[in-house]
Amino acid sequence: MRIKGGHLITAEGQEFENGYVDLENGLITSFGDISDAAPATGEEYDAQGGYIMPGFIDAHTHIGIFEQSVRWEGNDTNETTDPVTPQLRAIDGIYPFDTAFKDAVECGVTSAVVGPGSANIIGGQMAFIKMHGEDVSDMIIKAPCAMKMALGENPKSAYGLGKKMPQTRMASAFMLRDALTKAKLYMEKKEKGGDPAYDAKSEALIPVLKGELIAHIHCHRCDDILTAIRVLKEFNVRFAIVHATDGVRAARQIKESGAIPIVGPVLSGSSKPETANRSLKTAGILYSHGIEVALTTDHPVGPLQHLNISAAVCAREGLPVDAAIRAITINAAKAAEVDNMVGSIKVGKHADIVVWNGHPFEFMSKTKAVFIEGKRVK
Repeated sequence: MRIKGGHLITAEGQEFENGYVDLENGLITSFGDISDAAPATGEEYDAQGGYIMPGFIDAHTHIGIFEQSVRWEGNDTNETTDPVTPQLRAIDGIYPFDTAFKDAVECGVTSAVVGPGSANIIGGQMAFIKMHGEDVSDMIIKAPCAMKMALGENPKSAYGLGKKMPQTRMASAFMLRDALTKAKLYMEKKEKGGDPAYDAKSEALIPVLKGELIAHIHCHRCDDILTAIRVLKEFNVRFAIVHATDGVRAARQIKESGAIPIVGPVLSGSSKPETANRSLKTAGILYSHGIEVALTTDHPVGPLQHLNISAAVCAREGLPVDAAIRAITINAAKAAEVDNMVGSIKVGKHADIVVWNGHPFEFMSKTKAVFIEGKRVK
């Protein structure tokens, strides 16, 4: 199949005023300027002067695990019986018929990271999934794609108010370090030929310690960001910083760490003390320090279908337009370490393509067609 006749933006630094993309067996097989294209051999879709872009990706959501339009029955986000639960898997809580999936597709979001919430110091295993399907097993691209961790007010409020640890930031840092230390000792014993008693928590953390699985750590305030960097560096854990609301104050350390900050939610107010320094300029300021960013709606905190508007607002407030596009495409894929499969228009990647009737950062623009792995879903 060929999609043609639109302004093609690849998210890889290339744009073609009159572009095309060829799709076959769910993958991208060719793209570029239509004047350089070989004759089409199959079905064609005419973008009619619109924009042809990679599907958008939200780097941090709770879609399907915290369903919209429901009460506690559809909220499986936080297992608040234990502050350390790395053995839990988001895929076991995702409901494919959450109405948010259809809303997301309608607005050009084709995939997202889904994970537990931030009540626990270690919440569990996140998954990278496509936004269309009836069986979560068929929607998964990578699971686990990250290990969810959290510092700051959320773990303190979830447990400290009940007079349980952690009540303080000191306890939160200790519990994170303690879990990683136990897992490291468990791993080393196994590697030396020992036979430790099975420990589901330590088993789940072994890929994190081996560098096979990135950590996504929820941090708003600058001191929590610095604690995350300090503790995770002790164990050589690779990580992304989720929210980074006060990240400007820690820009130097974030850049030195190499972590991708996943900024947002953009379209929400300051709901608690640790987000008091929330600013629409954060993503742009971090970029000015030489830091590539990804964006999150933190759905359902912010509606996932407004991911493009979140990026547009960041662009309005100082993030260059091309960087804002990368923030909801290739950078979001990099944060989940799936950029070899999705996140841009490149030969061999999944054919997740969206056709817009105007630039997606223009408020009045709408999607005309959405393709996930080459199949038209809208």
